[in-house]
Amino acid sequence: MSSLREMESTVRNKQVILRDYIKGFPKESDLMIIEVANAVELKVKAGSKDILVKNLYLSCDPYMGILMREPNPSTSALMDAFVPGKPISGYGVSRVIDSDDPTFTKGDFVCGMVDWEEYSTINPTSSFKIDVNINVPLSYYTGILGMTGLTAYVGFYEICSAKKGETVFVSAASGAVGQLVGQFAKLMGCYVVGSAGSKQKVDLLLNKLGFDDAFNYKEEPNLDSALKRCFPKGIDIYFENVGGKMLDAVLLNIKTYGRIAVCGMISQYHLETREGIQNLPVVIYKKIKMQGFVAIDFIDTFPKFLEFVLPYIKERKLIYVEDIVEGLENGPAALAGLFRGQNFGKQVLKVARE
Repeated sequence: MSSLREMESTVRNKQVILRDYIKGFPKESDLMIIEVANAVELKVKAGSKDILVKNLYLSCDPYMGILMREPNPSTSALMDAFVPGKPISGYGVSRVIDSDDPTFTKGDFVCGMVDWEEYSTINPTSSFKIDVNINVPLSYYTGILGMTGLTAYVGFYEICSAKKGETVFVSAASGAVGQLVGQFAKLMGCYVVGSAGSKQKVDLLLNKLGFDDAFNYKEEPNLDSALKRCFPKGIDIYFENVGGKMLDAVLLNIKTYGRIAVCGMISQYHLETREGIQNLPVVIYKKIKMQGFVAIDFIDTFPKFLEFVLPYIKERKLIYVEDIVEGLENGPAALAGLFRGQNFGKQVLKVARE
């Protein structure tokens, strides 16, 4: 009987571990799955204010590749780097198993930062309780209703101060953030063009997400010419996700007083020698506003963002494309695949059933 009670009160826990700091682009082999030697108690310590959660969905995001590299002053300003031999972490959706915080009770669904593992004990101060009365997939809280959605909202509305009728260019437009920026722009009455890395992704932009035009950057011999074709009168707003040659071409085609929201530069993160930007003086001559940002700095706007986005979701005026991979053991491949453009939409790892 004692062994049966022990089985009921503890579980084994699997984790995704960083083998060592990486050089170059992340590979599946840079991560490994382990089973933790000590079983997890399905109860938190009294007085700890912690909650124990079972992780259901984990978000795969490009910034996680930066955190797999040896820390330096420029990257440590973003977040603490992952530690070799320890689990990586990211944004996730979880179910509460036990709680010592009166705000959360067993069975609640929460979203926030967790380690990549099956079960996590967390301090819930940075977690949000999910309102189950909102009839959307729980996976949405890793994306459109999480930091991804907030990133698109803040960059487009807060930083770029978009106006009806403006011209908008979005790079990596079929990705987690880009697909939302394009749709936000269309809802506002803007002319929107996106770039992506395959015919399938370009078709998604044109035929499902409602972009006015789109092109496969891999098939364009000259990005400057491609942008001049799509924007004969120039670009008002550029939502930057890739950097490098694309940013250089945009600077030649952006209008005076144009705005650039710098969300990411995935083409540059893992190059040993990063590409130089030749046309940066344009920022001066054209009086361009160019601002980098991370969503967490705008967390106070999250309630305002939800108030804005939820009606559009309910009215089916927003489409959100997810690429869901099942099983923690498939997490390393899913994360590494981001950097080769293998994902189609927002990459999500499903760890367990709801």
